[in-house]
Order: sequence, then C-alpha cells, then structure tokens
Amino acid sequence: MRAHSKLITSAQQMIHPQLSARVLKHLRHDWQQPLHRATVTQFQRLLPILRTLDRPLLLDSGCGTGASTLTLANLHPGHWLIGVDQSALRLRRLAADGLGVHGNAILLRAELSSFWRLWVAAGWRAEKNYLLYPNPWPKAAQIGRRWHGHPVFPLLLQTAAQFELRSNWRLYVDEFALAASWLGAPVDAVAAVMIDAPLTPFERKYHDSGQTLWRVRIGAN
Repeated sequence: MRAHSKLITSAQQMIHPQLSARVLKHLRHDWQQPLHRATVTQFQRLLPILRTLDRPLLLDSGCGTGASTLTLANLHPGHWLIGVDQSALRLRRLAADGLGVHGNAILLRAELSSFWRLWVAAGWRAEKNYLLYPNPWPKAAQIGRRWHGHPVFPLLLQTAAQFELRSNWRLYVDEFALAASWLGAPVDAVAAVMIDAPLTPFERKYHDSGQTLWRVRIGAN
C-alpha cells in the first residue's frame, strides 16, 4: 500500500540570496551563544564511554527514535554509532534516561548544536557524520534554521572527516553542498538516492510515497 507523505513546498525556488553572506559571517565570527546546559551534562556522561571505545566512530545527528542509529550500527559492525537527538519523547524507548547503549550503538539525548560544539572542543572527530532528513525549514525566512545557514555550520564541518546528508527537498541539499564547498570541503555531486533498504522511518515513508530522495556526500573518501 502506497504511503501518502506531502511533498515539501516553498516559495523559495533557488539558492537563498543571503546564504553566502551568512556562511561567511559565521566563518569569521565564533558563535558565542551559551551552551545548552542539559547537553553539557549529557556530554559529560558520554565522555567516559567514548574513552573506552576501540573502534572508529560514526555520528547519526538528529537520529529521531534511534531506529536509524540501530540500522547503521548493523550495517557497520566494525564501528561505534552515536545517535543524537534532543527529543525525550522520540528517545523514550532506547534512551529513557537520556543515554542508552545497544550493541555497538549509543543513543544520547542532546541539543545538536551544543553537542557538536562540545564534541569539537573535546577533540573528537568521527569518521562520518550522517544527517538524515533534517527539518528542512522551507520558508525563505527560516534560512537561519537550516544547518547550512546556522551559526554552528563551520563547527559542524569539523565533527567528522566525511558527511552524508539526505533530504526529500533538493534545494536543501543543494544549499548545504554549496555552503560546504565555500568552506573548502570536497563535495560530491548531488544525486538521487536509490533506496533498497531505508535507513530511517522518514526515508521509508517518503520513498513509499513516490518522492525522489536526494543525497550529497562531503569530505575525503
């Protein structure tokens, strides 16, 4: 039975005219907003575990319920997966108290922008950071809420050697890829994703609705 997920619609049809100015501003000026206090506490809980890990690290940023983290952990048995999401509701099953370990997967409840800042400041760097179907914020006025228009973007690109972004909104992926290239990151061509086994519940829903899904890979292979 075919699912029915609405296509993203937006009055913005081209790269946002303010994107380059925002990316340059965020590169030149360190973001000074105070860290999310609960995320600082959660990161302190995670650190002792990180120090014991003996395999390469992969991040699943914005992991939702953690289903994608478990899927990625099964696909990468030689790695540790760290899934991060701010929602206690979404993580209530796999990280009821804010931190859960399941095989080679770790689930952490944390606010992403603060988590990335703490991660980089502590000297950690993942092999790859997955950003799977982030909130697209499709209104033009919401450009600052998209990760590539957010003040944390330069630090986000320091969290891992490689990145994979997926979205059902082509323009989001195009903007992210362009912003990363402006900061000197190697960027592959944006491409449609051929789905055999969906990585996330959203990916399954969008795919079953007949939507085209888009991907960009960033960083050295």
